[in-house]
Amino acid sequence: MPSIPTPKTPGWLQRLHWIFDPVSYFEGMHARYPDIFRAKGIGYGDMTIITSHPQALQQILTSDRQQLNAPTTYNGAFRPLLGDNGVILLEGEPHRQRRQLVMPSFHGERLRAYGTLIGEITERVMGEIAVGQTFLARQSMQSISLLVIIEAIFGVSQGERYQQIKRLLTQLTELFDAPLTSALLFFPAMQKDFGSWSPWGKFLRQRQQIDELVYAEIRDRQANFDASRTDILSLLMEARDERGKLLSDVELRDELMTLLLAGHETTATAMSWGLYWLHRTPSVKAKLLAELSSLGDSPDPMEIARLPYLSAVCNETLRICPVAMLTFARVTREPIKLLGYPVEPGEVVMGCMFLTHQREDIYPNPQEFKPERFIERQYSPYEFIPFGGGARRCLGEALAQFEMKLVLASIVQHYQMALSDRQPEKLQRRGLTLAPARGVKMIMLGKTEKGEKGDKETKEMMTAS
Repeated sequence: MPSIPTPKTPGWLQRLHWIFDPVSYFEGMHARYPDIFRAKGIGYGDMTIITSHPQALQQILTSDRQQLNAPTTYNGAFRPLLGDNGVILLEGEPHRQRRQLVMPSFHGERLRAYGTLIGEITERVMGEIAVGQTFLARQSMQSISLLVIIEAIFGVSQGERYQQIKRLLTQLTELFDAPLTSALLFFPAMQKDFGSWSPWGKFLRQRQQIDELVYAEIRDRQANFDASRTDILSLLMEARDERGKLLSDVELRDELMTLLLAGHETTATAMSWGLYWLHRTPSVKAKLLAELSSLGDSPDPMEIARLPYLSAVCNETLRICPVAMLTFARVTREPIKLLGYPVEPGEVVMGCMFLTHQREDIYPNPQEFKPERFIERQYSPYEFIPFGGGARRCLGEALAQFEMKLVLASIVQHYQMALSDRQPEKLQRRGLTLAPARGVKMIMLGKTEKGEKGDKETKEMMTAS
């Protein structure tokens, strides 16, 4: 019986390649092993089975725990940032219960309530960019997404404490904005505190400052608890674990950090890529503007989110530039076959979402930005998989998609901008994700006619009041 192809490149060399240039690593492997291969030294363990085939992805993401489970011991890179008690690093029943608790905050009526907020924050952030100013779309989108998730978690985004949290979280994530500093997350031996001047020492001090602010907010809420509040922190403070106990302050902190970091970093990257592709392909932008204009001057946010071409633009952005590369690791508990290959108990298996989205057999000419793909064809959850799948699927998926649609729609309708760097933007490791290497450099040209009209109406309303 044939065995899974295994490259002969030394494990240490594969690991370095994967950490410092994951895109070329995966593309090179995919060229040699299109469906499945055993990687040495990457991921979590000496050997990791990597697959991009939809059939294999469906098998590993839907198999019951008797065959494959997702132990958090293989997700150690998250711990320095998130702690041990957030939903990402919980297992079994505690993980399921925490997901059920947090999920409603990102769906239904809560999602609708965020619609107006997203519009206001987008206008506030973009309005601060002067005409003629060159700016990084990645930074502006991070400001928007961070304010949105702070509002969702705490129920407010104003005040000195929240401004400090915003500033420190931005600084914390910027520490890992390049492959070299990202390597700190993968090599525990490099995680040494040599003082505030050292990268890890700086990280630890910034994390401590954030912790102090988060714990101060928890203490204030405990002293002045309001059962009528519907923000995520209030819901978590009323929740009980599987033993009927309230969550400890440490558990609350870890969950809040998980939601704060996972809930804004990835969305900011996706939105910056959206702006990049809309301004690199003017025909797509023109088609999107035509669709948006069909809704009139003051459409409901939910109407905007349902627009088919806008949805296709966002999906194509997430396909061609996926933020996440790999699914969470699964470990086999009994012998199985994957695409006909035998897999023994104890082996680590991961799906490569990045490579799935680059498969020529699913997406012809995969390097072409073509939103029409998602109009012409319905893809399965294992062919289009930007948010993972199975029990570990991103619980903030609905909010991320909603926010991405509203922000991109608002910006292209109200602002005239252009890419200031005509060189193609490239995918580069940013911590545990992929992001635009240069941050998508843009220049603000001014307001559109619709943007100017909106400003005039706002001034008239303020004068009347």
